[in-house]
Amino acid sequence: MTIKIGFVSRYPPVHCGIAEYTKFLISALRSLNPKLKLYVFSTKEVHEFPYEDELGVEVIPCFSPMEKKYSEFLSRLSEVGGVDVLHVQHEYGIFGEGKYVIDALIKAKEEKLTRRTVITMHTVDHPYGRDYALRFQASLNEVDAVVVHSNLQEFELQNQNVTPNRISRIPHGTLINPYLSYSKSILSDSLGLNADEFRGMILAIPGFLRKDKGVDVLFEALKMIEDMRFTILLAGEPKDPELHELVSRETEYRTIVMERYLSSDEILKVVALADAIVLPYKDRKGAYAVSGILHLSMGGLKPIIGSRTPRLVELYQFAPDMTVPPNDAEELANKIKWLVENYDYAVAYMTELYSYAATTQWIRMARRHLRLYNSLLYSLND
Repeated sequence: MTIKIGFVSRYPPVHCGIAEYTKFLISALRSLNPKLKLYVFSTKEVHEFPYEDELGVEVIPCFSPMEKKYSEFLSRLSEVGGVDVLHVQHEYGIFGEGKYVIDALIKAKEEKLTRRTVITMHTVDHPYGRDYALRFQASLNEVDAVVVHSNLQEFELQNQNVTPNRISRIPHGTLINPYLSYSKSILSDSLGLNADEFRGMILAIPGFLRKDKGVDVLFEALKMIEDMRFTILLAGEPKDPELHELVSRETEYRTIVMERYLSSDEILKVVALADAIVLPYKDRKGAYAVSGILHLSMGGLKPIIGSRTPRLVELYQFAPDMTVPPNDAEELANKIKWLVENYDYAVAYMTELYSYAATTQWIRMARRHLRLYNSLLYSLND
């Protein structure tokens, strides 16, 4: 029997990490079982009408960010004859403050448009956090399964009385970088950069340029290490006007900026081009998530420096000596100095993280998703 799976999520070409995550997962599921019938019930931010993407997936735009009614979604779900599993890729910035999407899942089940419901919680809030998030998380027992990416998220939901056997921890997927054998000149040309502008070691910060990326802390750190040869590559779409001004003001001869949206493929090229990745993140208090950029970086098999924040908990678990306290420019400067002077040792030290990258390849994580779907459907027959 062919399993029909419907994902409720943003989807490329929308510029969003959740959209990219969903596409990576679907591509891996396709590789495992080409006979799977996959649908994406997506937002209407780019397309208005259904279409088939290059993976052979039917993409059905049918709701808006912060939607409250989901009536069009339910109609579209009915038109395709329903699915076996409905899987929401949840982020508060997409689905808003209420439990409307859970209500839609419940209604879909009542109307026999799905047999099982799953939600991946890309962000889990601690009680220190937002009241509306806590109310939403209190309703997670109404779905059949909840997927999280880290043990921090898992334990937090358990502490908030989500039934433990309802929670499945499936790490974020990792793609081993396909561009590692390419020369710096070829990678630079493909990204529209001039290889002659790079001096010394290339340290990259890839991904959306937001306040929480800690770019301001990096600039403070750079002022403390002016005597060393390296180039900083800031690569990503600006998401904050103040940060754009800061980058424009602070940029100097050893900082190269690519202020535009980068596809996952382009980010992989940036990571392959770099000698090391720097992620001086500043997390919002009370929010537990996992960084997709960290996993794209891990697949590059390069040293990574990052802050000790929940989003980078995997870096802290597998390469703690490469982490620094958040908002500590002096410690970040010292770590960059150490990396430049001890690069070969740093590469060797990262071995455990590289093993974790291999363990969490997308094909493995897709297999764990399939196992979850099958177990949920099998339990209906008990």
